[in-house]
Amino acid sequence: MSMVTTARLVGMGHALPAPYSQQGVWDGFFAGHYRDVQIAEQIFANSGVRTRHAAANPVDEDVSGWGTGRRMERYLAEALPLGKDAVSSALADAGVEPADVGLFSVASCTGYVTPGVDIRLARDLGMSDRVQRLSVGHMGCYAALPGLGAVADFSVARGRPAVLLCLELTSLHIQPASAELDQVVAHALFADAAAAVVLEPAPAAARSGFEVLDVVAQTDVSTAEHMTWDVTDQGFRMGLSPRVPAVLARHVREVVDALLADHGLTSADVDGWAVHPGGRRILEVAQRRLELPPGALDHSYGVLADHGNCSSATVLLVLERMRAAGTVRPGRHAVAMAFGPGLTLYAVLLRAS
Repeated sequence: MSMVTTARLVGMGHALPAPYSQQGVWDGFFAGHYRDVQIAEQIFANSGVRTRHAAANPVDEDVSGWGTGRRMERYLAEALPLGKDAVSSALADAGVEPADVGLFSVASCTGYVTPGVDIRLARDLGMSDRVQRLSVGHMGCYAALPGLGAVADFSVARGRPAVLLCLELTSLHIQPASAELDQVVAHALFADAAAAVVLEPAPAAARSGFEVLDVVAQTDVSTAEHMTWDVTDQGFRMGLSPRVPAVLARHVREVVDALLADHGLTSADVDGWAVHPGGRRILEVAQRRLELPPGALDHSYGVLADHGNCSSATVLLVLERMRAAGTVRPGRHAVAMAFGPGLTLYAVLLRAS
């Protein structure tokens, strides 16, 4: 019997809180919140976002003056049902029983509580009291990809299924009104979602899914101040420099070319590009630097339009759309990429079966 050396993504699921329209949230809340920022309406209109989902819709509930403790209480209340729905859907999609899960990992940068969401959800889902757990915190938008690498490695090493849940409630961190443009941009883009994946060891004769072949990272610490996520007395505050796309432009081609070359591949071998839609400029830079054909990032643009930037959950939403559309033919490859604080770029090479 040959040794299993890779894991395969065999189940996907997501859950979303209530939707709202980008125009509606501008008219109903942010037009007043940013009444002194002339360019704010243009930033919202040009974001590429049409609808978003929020546990706390600011039109109905203004949390911008809340303290961090109150926000964390709300995080727990909202996170548990969303996380349970997303993981239940992914397990059902994979045909895996909760009690058979060997590792349950939860990635989130938008809430903290102990005992954690991982412990409480494992209990509520009916996982074993021996299930191993891993919390991936404060990594931001790229957290899904190191999380995917960790659960894939566990699945191979232990020969058991593993689950990754990315759960972000950015709506709980709306900040008090200010004239700082990075705050306007963040509030025009970010939204809430929970997305989960199930991985199993990938023997030669296996079911369909995405085989995880490799995970790579590159961090440019000289630009660390370009993207920040600080815990304050009024929730978590995003710092976002307009220079982020330029940093991405410097590194993305080199990282992807090296990842593919390590496996004897080129971009011609890639059917699907699951690029984290951090914003329209991020996608435009990735498409230009990678010399991708028109339409290559349609799934990423679609997730941005329909859901906004949901931090770590977003790239999994893109992958789920890609799988549903049959974009990646069996035996062909996909590349998933995401970016975040550091500045850090993560990329994962997948093969469809």
